[in-house]
This record gives sequence, C-alpha cells and structure tokens, in this order.
Amino acid sequence: MSVTSPIVRLRAATFAYQNGIALAEITCDIAAGEFVGVIGPNGAGKSTLLRGMLGLLHPISGTLQIFDCACEKLRCHHRARIGYLPQKERADPNYPITALEVVLMGRYGALGLLRRTSRADRQMAREALALVGMEAQHALPFGHLSGGQQQRVLVARALAQQPQILLLDEPTTGIDIPAQHQVIALIRKLHKERGLTIVFVTHDINAISPHVDTLLLVKTRLYGKGTPEEILTSERLTPVYGKEMTIIRRDGRPFVMTPDYHHHDPAVS
Repeated sequence: MSVTSPIVRLRAATFAYQNGIALAEITCDIAAGEFVGVIGPNGAGKSTLLRGMLGLLHPISGTLQIFDCACEKLRCHHRARIGYLPQKERADPNYPITALEVVLMGRYGALGLLRRTSRADRQMAREALALVGMEAQHALPFGHLSGGQQQRVLVARALAQQPQILLLDEPTTGIDIPAQHQVIALIRKLHKERGLTIVFVTHDINAISPHVDTLLLVKTRLYGKGTPEEILTSERLTPVYGKEMTIIRRDGRPFVMTPDYHHHDPAVS
C-alpha cells in the first residue's frame, strides 16, 4: 500500500453513551486506500468507532475528521461518500422486497429520501450487484437468499452509493464458514481493484489478519495500531484479551486464540 494522505483523523477523541465512556482518547489516522481491521473483545467500542465515522455519535472531547469535515458537521455530500454495512440482522423471508430494491436503498444517500430513483440509479444498482456476483439474483426476494448471499447484497447496497470509504461492522457474523470466506474474499477484491478505504470491524482476528494493511486494537481505548505482525503479539494482546489468550505460528503467520475465540481457518480460497 502506498502512503497517502489521511482520510480519517482522530485526535484524543472520546465517545460516550448515557451509561458511560465507550472509547477514550483515541488518536490515529486512516489513510486513503488503507484496509484496516478493528479488533478487540465484545463491548470494546469497535462499533462505536464506526458510529463516530458515520457522524452518528460525536466526540464529547477531542476531534474526529473524515475527509475534510468534522463529524458533527458532516455534510450530506460527505455522508454519501461513506458506505456502511451494519451488523447482520435476520431478514423476514415474507417481506416483499427484492435484492435489487435493497441495493437501490444505497442510492438514497446520494439522492435524498424524497427523490425517486432513475433509470441511471437502477443501472448503478445492477452494476453493484454484478460486482458482488449477485446480478443474476436481482429479482429474487431478499428474505429467500442464503445468509452469505444476503451479505453480498448488503455490500452491493453500500457500493451503490459509489463510496470512497467502506465501513463494515462484523460482516461475517451469523453466516456459515464457506460464506464467511466468500465475503472476506469479496472485500479483499474490492479493496485491491477499486482502491476503497475499508474499515472492517471483527471479532475474528484470524480470518481478517492475513488481508489487512493495518490492525487497530481497541478495548475502550486504543492499545495499538500497526501491521498484523506488530499487533498480534503476546505483549500487545494480553492486556486486551487476558492471560487466557494464546498465539501459535501457522504457515508463517500468527494465529490467535482468545477467550471468545471461534474456530475459523485463516485461509481464504
């Protein structure tokens, strides 16, 4: 990855909810075109970081800038440049909406909710489906698709707004292992071919670490930012995951088992 100017800048940014501090004193940059994995245990503040980047949660102290705009002043044309895949929710199989209609929702960020989609918007949606290998299923009910297919459609929805940065919140949770491999391979392909800046929140360190440029290690505060080799060490991980965490070498790479570990082969076909 070539070094470019930051697209996200956090300076001592602290985020809080009514029940207390979620992230404290976060300082880091994310460069344009960087593929970043955000790791940490449950409740560490990983999703909070994405909410801040989306402008949905403002720092109570410090600053967050995305593009050239502070998050509390994030203008609509900047928001439209941010694609977002939220945590997976169970789809109602009886809800009458097609895969194409789901993807068309991604155009609303650029159009505004009150404007009707055009033929050009529908073409963009079809192209986004083609990018994720789901164009042939465009007319199928979304609720009838498999979990992995639904995730592909939701990635297409985020792509339909033609973003510069793609925020992904646990995109492999709740789908089977072959589908997890497919989703990660798809995100890796989009990063390489389209030069998207990607922030990928996950609890599955081993699935994502072979593919990212950078890992952010968080547990209410930032415990480290660096390459997977720099972050996936006992010295870095033990303060976050505890002494139950172990690291082994596998195919020349670190393989991490944590207290909330779920087996997932790191190889992606």
